[in-house]
Amino acid sequence: MRLLPAAVTLSLAVALAYYVYVPMPDAIQEPWKLMLMDAGFRATMQLASVKAWLGIDHYIGSIRRSTAGFEGMMEGLLGPEQGGGVMPGVKVSDITFAGVPVRVYEPPAGGEGHLRRGLMFIHGGGWALGTGKRGSYDTIGRMLSDELNTVVVSVEYRLYPEVHFPVPYLDCLAAAKHFLSPEVRARYAIDPERVAVSGDSAGGNLAAAVAQEISTDETMSAKFSVQALIYPVLQALDFNTPSYLQNQNIPILHRPLMVHFWLQYLGADLSLLSQALANNHSALENSNITPELRARLDWTALLPPKHKRDHKPLIPKKGFQGTWKEVPGLLDVRASPLLAGPEVLAKCPRAYVLTCEHDVLRDEGLMYARRLQDAGVSVTSDHYEDGFHGCLSFITWPLEFDVGKRALRGYLDWLQDNL
Repeated sequence: MRLLPAAVTLSLAVALAYYVYVPMPDAIQEPWKLMLMDAGFRATMQLASVKAWLGIDHYIGSIRRSTAGFEGMMEGLLGPEQGGGVMPGVKVSDITFAGVPVRVYEPPAGGEGHLRRGLMFIHGGGWALGTGKRGSYDTIGRMLSDELNTVVVSVEYRLYPEVHFPVPYLDCLAAAKHFLSPEVRARYAIDPERVAVSGDSAGGNLAAAVAQEISTDETMSAKFSVQALIYPVLQALDFNTPSYLQNQNIPILHRPLMVHFWLQYLGADLSLLSQALANNHSALENSNITPELRARLDWTALLPPKHKRDHKPLIPKKGFQGTWKEVPGLLDVRASPLLAGPEVLAKCPRAYVLTCEHDVLRDEGLMYARRLQDAGVSVTSDHYEDGFHGCLSFITWPLEFDVGKRALRGYLDWLQDNL
């Protein structure tokens, strides 16, 4: 009988190890830490799905509460100063810009008459999760303001399931226009020639789309001088790029999860997931996707050989187009900035595009950098061979990774030199 507890313990340990273990590329440092973090995220999502099935809670709401609870616990244990959470002299205000909630970080006041940089930051989270007011986003906002003597505006745009496309984009655009207005620039002593828009993941998507719109709006007296995009989401037509296939099971953004986020954002039926994974939504019979449009995300022409490898494009001849006609945002450049024409890209501000080798979104970031360069825009491509999606957010204990710290430092240094 004494063997029974030991057998149960062993069985549980084996089951836990099986759940946690995910094959990792050799380049990723501290793979077990990433596996454990990913397992925790998957468990949170699965528990949220069970709650939703039981009618207890909406699964997104459940995930938000779990995430907020974890961040609150860590802040309680470590204090907000851990990892630079508090910067002496940085003033933080929660206000609204054109009706959109924002958090403003102001550096210590400079000398009379001295203008400062400005930066609008848009957080990621699949257009459904996240806030700029907690965790690493708050830390990064404070660091940007302190190190770069910058007025940072973090946008709290509305999220799914309360809204879907184009509402998050419109929120960010409204906040951007307000930020760039003469009145606001004068209030915060911002140099109109030194204003950036930046964001990571879904926030990078919104930042790129807003940069395109502002750059072509002739009514704007001031425009963004730079755009800094961190592993941005840029297109929803091809979920079989080399990076989507190569990294489909790499934490923390698995391929089905990214497609799920897209379906939510576009207001599509979530049962279309398997069709989208097979690229049925972008089949050749879809006459709305012209050859010119397909060329704008043709990775066979836009990616370097090292990333194409031996992959072949997946473009089905026939799909189930009737259902996809109910998703008008699919071809909207405000949702998929990679689809913008060269005449739009040519007007965009100089760019910084950070990509990670082990990220499903790697290729669209590389393609966007290439298309901006082809349109005559100055671009800095910052690629991390040991990087994974979201790494720049993991900069404080216990969820700190060296690649995240290096990526954050590279991002800050580029802004220091280019903004």
